Amino acid sequence: MKHVALIATLAAGLTIGLAAQGYVPYRVFDTAAGQFTDFEVMASDLATADVVFVGEQHDDPNTHRLERLLLEALAARRGGMTLSLEMFERDVQGKLDEFQAGYLSEPGFLRVSRPWPRYATDYKPLVDYAIGRGWPVLAANVPRPIASEISKAGVGVLDAKPDAERAWFAADRQCPVGEDEYYVRFKAAMGSHPTMDALQRFYDAQCVKDETMAESIARAWTTAAAADASKRPLVAHYNGAFHSDFGLGTASRTQRRLPDAKVVVITMMPLKDVAELSAVKPEGEDLKRARYLVFTTRQ
Repeated sequence: MKHVALIATLAAGLTIGLAAQGYVPYRVFDTAAGQFTDFEVMASDLATADVVFVGEQHDDPNTHRLERLLLEALAARRGGMTLSLEMFERDVQGKLDEFQAGYLSEPGFLRVSRPWPRYATDYKPLVDYAIGRGWPVLAANVPRPIASEISKAGVGVLDAKPDAERAWFAADRQCPVGEDEYYVRFKAAMGSHPTMDALQRFYDAQCVKDETMAESIARAWTTAAAADASKRPLVAHYNGAFHSDFGLGTASRTQRRLPDAKVVVITMMPLKDVAELSAVKPEGEDLKRARYLVFTTRQ
């Protein structure tokens, strides 16, 4: 497995060299301090958290390279951790465990686990790194077929699920609408296309995803804490940015379940080119989006 190496500190921020993947420019902005900061300073702060949310734009290669580097930086400071992923779903946790234990080959695992289309380049590096260090890897999300059912027929479809499938989605689901900030942002993101009935179904599906991932994270953290009372565990959860931006979605639902936990949100913000990167000045809503904004450039 090729190692990520830190190769330079530039005025525009740190730059990273990946032996196999090339130059990755980026800058880190600390919204609490109101200034750009060092990647290692960010990593040291994140290492004091209980849960770290990494919000991504799924289609950006440089984002995924930085995500792997972040995992390594946290590992250097915290040791044992849990990797949690939106990209795998609860009904394949058993197969993921078998793969991690060496009882199932990677091709066999991928055949039965519904991996995302760019798994090999985007998420395999995270999974391989966690497995190599013996960390639990969490298939955190609700199964996509169930989320699809909700978006088509409403959340009531969950009432008819057999007991075995009830383990695949959160038991406690709180999905306020109206003036709720997350609902307002979701409605704005959906635009004017859905009818109100369709919007409600789509929102319920989104909410069940958030609640399920939050429940998964909270259970993993609690289990790890019970296993070793001398250490506070750290769960690093990777998801699409909308699930955690502004401390909402999965992030707020995790905090509800772990009220005393330190939950920190970062969000990856790919820009068009290096010229934009050197000139970027976070302002307005972006200052509320996450504790750390990690700017990089799209390839």
